[in-house]
Amino acid sequence: MDAYLQAGLDALGDGTRMAIFQLLANGPMAVNELAGTLPVSRPAVSQHLRVLKDAGLVTDSKAGTRRMYQLDPEGVARLRAHFDLVWEKALGAFQQAAMAEAEPVVAKKQSAKRESTKKESAKKEISKRGEKHGKDSGRGGRPKKHSGSRAH
Repeated sequence: MDAYLQAGLDALGDGTRMAIFQLLANGPMAVNELAGTLPVSRPAVSQHLRVLKDAGLVTDSKAGTRRMYQLDPEGVARLRAHFDLVWEKALGAFQQAAMAEAEPVVAKKQSAKRESTKKESAKKEISKRGEKHGKDSGRGGRPKKHSGSRAH
């Protein structure tokens, strides 16, 4: 695993750093602005920002007398690529598991359909045989009447 990726994941493992990361997702902010929204001191926010910066997730720039912090697009892209890959693998594994579970059900349905088709074919065959032997001549299965006089 890429060292910056691991450092970024480790850095975001802290709740305060994750909160700072989420605040910076809205746009650049100064340390004082961040500290005003968090339950930690300004020096603590500065330390957390340093960890995020070292992990490649945050950049800073000077704006007059203040330092403005913002998310580093490259660091965010690195995290995103990692989670996209994890997500793709998870979806692939889920799809394979779902298909494996569905396979016996599909096989059972196909088997039942084959059985049904065999039964229908057998019924048709029996019906055809009956027609050949005069069994179904429209008289309800009664034998043919013979007249008393036969010419020899």
